[in-house]
Amino acid sequence: MRDLLRGLTVFAGPLGTFDPGTAPEDPLELFRTWFAEAVAAGVNEPHAMTVATVDTEGVPSARILIMKDLTPEGWWFATTTTSAKGHDLARNANVALLFFWGPQGRQVRVRGRAELADAESRAADFRHRPLEGRVAGLHGRQSEPLAALSEVHRVAEESRERLTADPDLVPEDWGLYLVRPSEVEFWQGDPDRRHTRLRYDREDTGWRRGLLWP
Repeated sequence: MRDLLRGLTVFAGPLGTFDPGTAPEDPLELFRTWFAEAVAAGVNEPHAMTVATVDTEGVPSARILIMKDLTPEGWWFATTTTSAKGHDLARNANVALLFFWGPQGRQVRVRGRAELADAESRAADFRHRPLEGRVAGLHGRQSEPLAALSEVHRVAEESRERLTADPDLVPEDWGLYLVRPSEVEFWQGDPDRRHTRLRYDREDTGWRRGLLWP
């Protein structure tokens, strides 16, 4: 395995460029710029992000979710409140996000606290999901033990019938979360490993910026 790994290309390029001296005061503004550049460059699923939480024992878990929105308050994602990550967030709101845009050699790391949105916002988010997304979100059994794959198909068909009969149906455990950032880091890769790292730290009066050693 080690020989196979060492034979793989890293930073094949062409990579993005980044001058931290031109970075805006607000990290969300810089994120919007990088995100738009990832979309323009044809990066697959640029809105996919790793969401990391911790359980009651302090053991971390990470999974890929889709960013639902970016507002001046922070990043948004959705899941059921009864899922493993929903239970984690109910006990410990600390959360980390990671965006990785490999073709450009870029990462964005976010640390902050997750807040559950109000019931009206959660319901609106669920109703705007595509049908199969609502079907998957209706059963409320995420992360529970599964006896056979056929059960997934059976319950999905039942959920589809319920949604056909009641298109406005919203499960009580649907969760929409806002991550209010306390720290945001922008990482630009370099083929010679002279990576550029710029971190924003939230303070009472705004954001403090600083470079980090790679």
